Amino acid sequence: MGRAVGIIGVGQTHHGRRTEMSYPDLVREAVVRVFEDTGLTPADIDGVVSGTMPSMMEGVALTHFYFADAMQAVGKPILKTETCGSTGVSIAHTAYYWVASGMADCVLAVGHEKMNEGNAQATMTTVAEPFYQRYFIAGAPGVFSMQSQMWADRYSIPEDKIREAAAYISVTHHDSAFDNPYAHVKLRVTADDVKNARLITYPVRLLDVCPTSDGACALIFASEKMVKKWGKKAAWVRGVGYRGEEYYFGDSDKGVWQSAVQAAQQAYDQAGIRNPRKELDVAEVYNPFTFQEMLFYECFGFCGLGESPDLVLKGTFNRNGELPCDPSGGVLCTNPIGATGLIRVAETVLQVTGKAGAHQIPGAKLALSHAMGGVDQFNGVMIVGSELK
Repeated sequence: MGRAVGIIGVGQTHHGRRTEMSYPDLVREAVVRVFEDTGLTPADIDGVVSGTMPSMMEGVALTHFYFADAMQAVGKPILKTETCGSTGVSIAHTAYYWVASGMADCVLAVGHEKMNEGNAQATMTTVAEPFYQRYFIAGAPGVFSMQSQMWADRYSIPEDKIREAAAYISVTHHDSAFDNPYAHVKLRVTADDVKNARLITYPVRLLDVCPTSDGACALIFASEKMVKKWGKKAAWVRGVGYRGEEYYFGDSDKGVWQSAVQAAQQAYDQAGIRNPRKELDVAEVYNPFTFQEMLFYECFGFCGLGESPDLVLKGTFNRNGELPCDPSGGVLCTNPIGATGLIRVAETVLQVTGKAGAHQIPGAKLALSHAMGGVDQFNGVMIVGSELK
């Protein structure tokens, strides 16, 4: 894995509909907060990694130049990383490898999106192959509703059980968002509210779906030498994994999603994890749709194939359960796409350093973060721990 790398600072904006400020000022809010969190200055940074879902989500090209001042990056090398929904974890991986390789000692990673200034669904629809897929995929909900039905059919999961489990996930995550000061959607809902919400694309209903958020997130990655020199408390990167597969939606098995399975396994192998449900203390799973979250539990080895609805209903993955998942409220409550995957990493950093506040999982020492993207073909995982080894 190269040199040891620690994450020593977290900065998030308040996520939501941020119409009161410009896009560069939104980015600046996160960057200022990460420098305040660490006590470092821009002079300590060797380079910057940044990205959005794609640059054209809000109709702005070359965003790394547009935000150079806001990111305190003038005169420093900038790497731009964009992989659609998985952009945030791709940014984290890029920053990690930059430091682990020895090419830099301290790197600022910034993910950002101002979704309310553009048309997210229109943009995402254009990502699909234009002659066959674009006409029936209908943006992200169309893709993931098909995946959800494929998975449910594969394991003969009764419709009422999977609907009940999805509602349980929605209720618990919306409740958790009240304890996260940066979360966008803070809404008390009941299972009946979820099950009777407006249908988006069967079986996905409105309260099964993530919001459209404005927001930014910034992290600082540093070499072991600099962490010790500065005397900082770090979340150490223990494992990383990233996989992609076929661009055409129908050309790969989305019921047992191999890019998710293999990305997690790569990270587990590096971290020395053999039983993730027992060894991990918390997970921030990329969950823009309730049904898809359950599929990821299975792909990551948290349970057997087809078993996740039963375990969800038993409370295995809630904040007081055996393996708490998304105690921040997750993507279901906050989704500035270019930042969303980086927020997952940030939340695990807060957990293993004991800084998660009201949504802290007591004693958390090892945590998994994840993001998914592309045209439903990329998955990335990062595992961080409170100890170097």
